Amino acid sequence: MTSTPLRPTPEAATKLRELGMSLGFAGALRAAVELGVPDALDEEPRTAAEIAPQVGAHAPTLERLLRALGPHGVFDERAGRRFAHTDLSRLLREDAPGGMRFIVLWATAPWTWQAWPLLADAVRTGERVFDTLFGKQFFAHLAEDDPAAAETFDRAMTQSSRITSAPVADALDLTGVDSVVDIGGGQGHLVHTLLERHEGLRGTLFDLPGVVAGALPGLREGPLAERCEIVGGDCRESVPKGRDLYLCKNVLEWDDESSLAALRAMAAAGRPGSRVALVQNLVEDSTELKVTTAMDLFLLLNVGGKKHTAAGLADLFAEAGLTYHGYRPVPGTSLHVVEGTV
Repeated sequence: MTSTPLRPTPEAATKLRELGMSLGFAGALRAAVELGVPDALDEEPRTAAEIAPQVGAHAPTLERLLRALGPHGVFDERAGRRFAHTDLSRLLREDAPGGMRFIVLWATAPWTWQAWPLLADAVRTGERVFDTLFGKQFFAHLAEDDPAAAETFDRAMTQSSRITSAPVADALDLTGVDSVVDIGGGQGHLVHTLLERHEGLRGTLFDLPGVVAGALPGLREGPLAERCEIVGGDCRESVPKGRDLYLCKNVLEWDDESSLAALRAMAAAGRPGSRVALVQNLVEDSTELKVTTAMDLFLLLNVGGKKHTAAGLADLFAEAGLTYHGYRPVPGTSLHVVEGTV
C-alpha cells in the first residue's frame, strides 16, 4: 500500500522554520539587552546610526538586529528607518518598574547554549546534563566558577519576586495565621509584603545563609524587622518549627527526592493543623503553557528538576505525611497556590 506524499501547508512550513530558528530569536533578544539598546532608545524614534555610538555598535549591523526583533514586537520600525519602543522593549530597560531585563539574561545565559543541544540525552536517561558539562552540580558551579551567571540568577529571581509578590500576597488566605515562614524566600520581597499588609503577623525569612545575608534592609532594621526573624539553613534538612504557615514560592522544582525532603521537613516542623502553601507554576491550567513546559525541560537540564502537575504534588504531599487540599490560580500571574496541612 502506498501513501500520498504529504504536502505541508505554507503556514505549517513557516511555523516549523520559526521553531527551528527560535534559538536565533533568543540570541537576538540577548544581544539587544547586552548592548543596552532598550536603555539607549528614547521616547522619540531613532535610527540605528543615532543609537550605535551610545551602545558601541556597528550602525548597519545594529539596524539588522533591531529589524530582526521587530516581528516579535520588540522595537517598532517606523518611516525613515527609525525605531521606536514597544511595551516589550520598555520592559527590558534597567529602570523599568516590573522590568524583565535580568529574567531574559538568565533564560539566555551562556551555559544554556551548551545544555539545550543535550536535551535528547536528558530525555533518554531522565537525568540532568549540567554535571557532565561542567564537572559539578549547578549551584556549586555558579558559586565557585561563574560569578557573573550567579549574579544574573540572583537579579532575575529578585525581578521575579518584585513582579509577583503583590498578587501572591493578595491570593494567600491568612485567616487564623499569626506566623509564617517564607522558605527559600531569597531577599524577602514576599514576606516583606505580607508583613506590611498584616499588622499582627510575625514572619521568618528562611534561605541558605549566603542568600539571607542579602535580606532587604526593611527586614533587618525598622518596624518590620521587629516582627521578622531571618534564619539561614537548607530546607531539605530542616525548617523553623511551630509556624502556622509554611510558604514556598518557586522553590520545589528540584528532583522529586529533594522536593520530598523539603516537604518532610515542613511536616516535621509544623504543628498539627499547620498549613503548607506552595506557590508555583503547574503544568495544568497554565496561562503560559509554552513558557511553563519549556521551563520544565530547562529544569531537567540543570538540576534534574521539573514543573509539577497537581497530581504529582498530591502524591508528594501524601508521601511526606501532609494532607493535600488542592490548588487555585493566583490572578494576574501564571502561578498557582497549592495547599495542604500538617
